[in-house]
This record gives sequence, C-alpha cells and structure tokens, in this order.
Amino acid sequence: MTVQERIQKYEVLATDSRRNIDRLKKRIYFHGIFRLALFVGSFFVVYAFTHDLWLLAVVLLFLAVAFAWSLRQHNSLSDEKESAESLLRIAGDELKAFRHDFSAFDGAPEKTDPSHAFSFDLDIFGDRSVFQQINRTSLPAGKERLAGMVQYPLTGKEEIKERQRAIAELAGKEDFCLRFRMSGLKTSSSNGNDARLISGANAENGLSQHIFWKWAVRVVPLLYPLFIVLWLAGVVPGGLFLYLYLFTLALSLLPMNKVKATWGLFDKKSKLFNTYASLLKLLEQEKVEAPLLISLQKQLTHNKKASEAIGELSQCSRNLDVGFTLAMLILNPLFLWTTLYALKIEYWMKKHGQDIETWFAVLAEADALISLGTFACNHPDYIYPEIADSPCFLGKGLGHPLIPRDNCVKNDIDISRRPFFMIVTGANMAGKSTYLRTIGVNHLLASAGMPVCADELIFFPGRLLTNLRTSDSLVNSESYFMAELKRLRMIIDRLESGEEGLLIVLDEILKGTNSEDKQRGSLALMKRLIGLGGNGIIATHDLALGDLENAYPQEIKNWHFDAVIQEDVLTFDYKIREGVARNMNASFLMRKMGITE
Repeated sequence: MTVQERIQKYEVLATDSRRNIDRLKKRIYFHGIFRLALFVGSFFVVYAFTHDLWLLAVVLLFLAVAFAWSLRQHNSLSDEKESAESLLRIAGDELKAFRHDFSAFDGAPEKTDPSHAFSFDLDIFGDRSVFQQINRTSLPAGKERLAGMVQYPLTGKEEIKERQRAIAELAGKEDFCLRFRMSGLKTSSSNGNDARLISGANAENGLSQHIFWKWAVRVVPLLYPLFIVLWLAGVVPGGLFLYLYLFTLALSLLPMNKVKATWGLFDKKSKLFNTYASLLKLLEQEKVEAPLLISLQKQLTHNKKASEAIGELSQCSRNLDVGFTLAMLILNPLFLWTTLYALKIEYWMKKHGQDIETWFAVLAEADALISLGTFACNHPDYIYPEIADSPCFLGKGLGHPLIPRDNCVKNDIDISRRPFFMIVTGANMAGKSTYLRTIGVNHLLASAGMPVCADELIFFPGRLLTNLRTSDSLVNSESYFMAELKRLRMIIDRLESGEEGLLIVLDEILKGTNSEDKQRGSLALMKRLIGLGGNGIIATHDLALGDLENAYPQEIKNWHFDAVIQEDVLTFDYKIREGVARNMNASFLMRKMGITE
C-alpha cells in the first residue's frame, strides 16, 4: 500500500464514521422520544384503568419493560456513538499527521533531558518531535513504555529481530490496532496509576481478617426470610420488624471506616475497569504469530484470563458504588451490601493481587507496540534494516522522518570499518546538522526495531552518543564550554571502557572557545577518538580538520555540503559530496540581511 492509499483509507474511515455518528444520533433521539411517550402515557393508563387494577398492573408492567428495553438500547447506542466518535478522532488526527501536523499527539515534553546520551540533541521529545510523530498510545502506562523504548533502544540482534516481527505483524492488523486504540481512548480520564491503585488495596488489614464479618454477610440475609416465616406462623409479632431493621442497619455501619477505605480506591472506576477488561480481551482473543506477541498473550492467561478477572473486579466495584446511594437504606440492612462487596474486593485482591502488575505491564507493552505498528503501517515506504554482526552503519537514501516527503532530500552513508570517522564540512544552512540528525534518528529507529526512512540500511545495534546541542546551566553555575567538556569526557570514558558498537555524532567540536584553541583541541580529540577505535560523524566549519584525512587515510574521510552563489542568489541542493567544502556563506548572508555593507 502506498502513502496516498493510506491517506485515502483514513479519509474513507472519517467519512464513514461521520455517517455512522449521524445515524446513531437519530436512533438515540428516537429512543429518547419513545421513553418520554411511555412516561407520559403511563399517566393516561393509570387514569383509564383505575377501575380495573389487574389490567392496570399488566399494562404498567408492559410499559416498564418497554421503558427498560429502550433505556438499554439507548445505552448500547451511546456506546456505539462513543466508539464512532473515537474512530473519527483517530482518522482526523492521522490525516493531520500526514500533513506533518502532530499536535494531536503527546510529545512527552517532560522527558526532555539535556544530559541524555542523544534524545535532547535529536529532538526526540517535545513539540514537533520524533516521539510526537511516533506516539499513538492510548494509556499513560503505554506512553511511559514507548518513551522507554525510545530512550533506551535495544542492543541485542535477536531482541531487535523479535520486535521487528511483532511490529510488522501489528502493521498488518490495522483493524485490531484501531479497535485497541478506540477502547484505549475511553481511559483518557485515568491518572495512569491504576495498576498501583488496585494493588494498593491492601487486604491484609481489611474485613477479611475478621471471621465475624465473613459469617455476618451470610447470616444477615437469612434473618428476614426467617422473620417472615415466624411472623406468618404467629410466633413473633410484625412490629418486631422495625427492631430487626434497625439492628441490621446499625450492624452494617460498624465496619464503615474500612469499607470506605476500599470504596475510596475504587469509587466510580467500574467503567474504567470495564475498559481495561475489554482491552485485555482484545489481546487475549487476537490470533498472533510473532513470538513476542505470543509471549504477551501467555502472561494474560496464566491462571485465569485477565479480562475475566478484571471484569469481576469491575462488577464488585459497581455494586459497591450502588451501596453508597439511597439504596443503601434497603441493601445494607437486608444484605450488609457494602460490607459484602468490600469483602469480595479483598478476596479478589488475595487471589489476583500478584498478577495485577503483570497484566498492566502487558497492556503497556501492547499499547507501545501497537503505536509502533501504526507508525510502520502509516509509512509503507520505510524499510526494516538489516542487522550486522560487527560495527557498521551503511545506508542508501536516508531521510529525516520529520521532514515532509516532498521536501526531504535523501543522502547515503558508509561507515563500514573501525575505527572510522566522517568529517563533514559545509556552509551555513547547507544541511550538515540535518544530516547528523538524520543519521542519529534512523539509528534510533533501527535499534528500537522500527522501520527506517531509507532505501537500504545495514547497522550494528550499538549505542548512540551525540553532542549537537550542549546547554549551559545557571543553576549548576556551569558554562557552555564546561558542559561540552563533560559531554566529551563521557564519550571518552565509554570508549575507554570497551563498550562495543558506539556511534558518535558530533556537531562543531569545542564551540565554546576561541578559534585557535578550538582547532588544536579538535585535532587532539579526533586523534584520541581514532586511537580508542571510535566510529562516527563530525560536522565542522573548521576546514583544517579536513587535513586529517591525509594523516589517517583509512580512518578518516572528508565529505561536504555545497552552497552555490549565482547572480547574488544563494542556493542549496542538500546533497552530500566527497571532499572538503570550499564555498562559505556567512559574509554573504550578513550583507544580504543588511547587517554589513
């Protein structure tokens, strides 16, 4: 499927969803009018059949059944409408994304970390970031897991292959991914701590530790049938009912502090738990072949199906909510209702408490993988890279995912031996920094198991280290130059430790010092990196670094981006070429902008 066909599919999906929403609105409106007619009609029925109480009872029963049926239909149609609206939202957001508007998706700006090995330099998090382009997660825990996949990419060949297979399979299961995302959107009100919330319902100090309450919830419901039998038999007077009611009501209030502690954790969360149950059921029932996906499914069916267990918790939570309405004046004295369902929740915790973290971790993993599968599905022109057994990064036609396809100029790269560094020179705005980020982002995508923006790519799953955008710190009284030195020290330390497969990407070494000192330091650093067996790319305006190729012909190769000035017009083609750049443009640009004469 081509990119244009993907766009057309979302357009059809959006159109169909709008039609479905309009149809459902009409049916919901009809049922609202129908119930109103039943309600108003009931008054006429009472007036018309007052003389025949049996007939009145039958007609009112029929009206009540019709009203209940219509209400049930209304609720079902409302759920359908909510799903259709979610589908319309998904389709609309995806169509915006194809226009490179990712504002509908969370870029996780809170994950921005200047000290991270590469994420700050490569614009991985924040607005208009790589993560915002990738992120389609519905669950807070899924977003956290996806961020972890990006922050800490895989380094094992087999692990990457397993994830590639899972992502490729999910990319082919678009309907399943859409159903999961639609259900997941219903959890948007969740605070993201639902796994901890459930596991925090400690049963060890609850009602289940007291044998009295275990027997009370069984005995009290029997007292009223027993009273009725004794009353009908003439053994006890009917007036004793009031004392029995007051006694059982008072009894139901005794454990209320512990009951409220449980209710406080689960208050009005039954619908949320139902959504989790439906997500788990989707995962349990989907037929999958990738080993990673099969492994996730097995974790959901170890003792009992996770969806059924969470469904039971949802039902208990709903019934406990009912016990704190006006119905408590009837349910609590008759059944010790709130005590009964607080106990049921505690029993549930004892039985399934150890599985909760696993189930929610599986949901988070699946949510993240579905996000990656959606990314792969929406980028049919991307390819899954080949994984090498020794350090290399060899690619053709690499582009940056954040650059619109029509504007994206693709370039090649060849780092196929060790030690080896590309030195990239070029004029301002000619494409050096974009090229470095293109390499870094595609290395990250490849290491995360995702398809990459390239025609071909062979890579070694090592670690990515960058220094493109060092920042100073007023809080730590740290200068820009010292921050850069610390960054370079970290790179040297990791090379000295013997860490395998590091890919080093540097932009303008020692930007924080004067030109002469910078040149000496840059040359010394390059020699040190080569001596430690490093691999990578360095972009610079310092043409003197180009002379290193003569001293290290096997370890260093010069490349450049050109700027062309013709008839007082500056143009770029953004294509990388061999050799050292000769055309610079700073003075030209200053003159064109009126800064200099």
